[in-house]
Amino acid sequence: MRIYSFPPVIDDRARVLISGTAPSVKSLEFGQFYGNPNNYFWRIIYRLFGRGEDGMLPEPEYEARIAFLQRHRLALWDVIASCERPGSLDANIRSEVPSDIPGLLEKYPGIVCLAFNGSKAYDTFCKHYRHHEAVRGRVLLKLPSSSPIPTRAMRTLEDRVEAWRVVVPYATNR
Repeated sequence: MRIYSFPPVIDDRARVLISGTAPSVKSLEFGQFYGNPNNYFWRIIYRLFGRGEDGMLPEPEYEARIAFLQRHRLALWDVIASCERPGSLDANIRSEVPSDIPGLLEKYPGIVCLAFNGSKAYDTFCKHYRHHEAVRGRVLLKLPSSSPIPTRAMRTLEDRVEAWRVVVPYATNR
């Protein structure tokens, strides 16, 4: 089954573009980036900017989460515009069509950093756009996945929050 990513969440304040691969089954069901309540993404974002220390989401409404994200100069868009993928595992992605990230960067020149949520997102971006003119001069960060599935290096939410801290200076510096 072919799945499609959501439109980008971005405005002129954006300094950091966070990119995953493609929406999970739960995200598609809810019509939201990182819609699976088990995914750590929103908890990571809140913790990076001083909220949600108890591990809970301060704002349960999606619109409030998006507003928080944008106030902190972050944007979202998946690297893959569409693909075939049964289930939610990145390993099952086939027949990918990349999102036009260079076009987005040209439209939003204030983006100084592209932060990739997991290796597959980073590798897919590099495969299609690593040497594109629109990417030159921008920082590329390969971050650990916000998936709650433990790995050897990333066992907990705290591990991921610490790894993702590298994003903060790019979002806060003018």
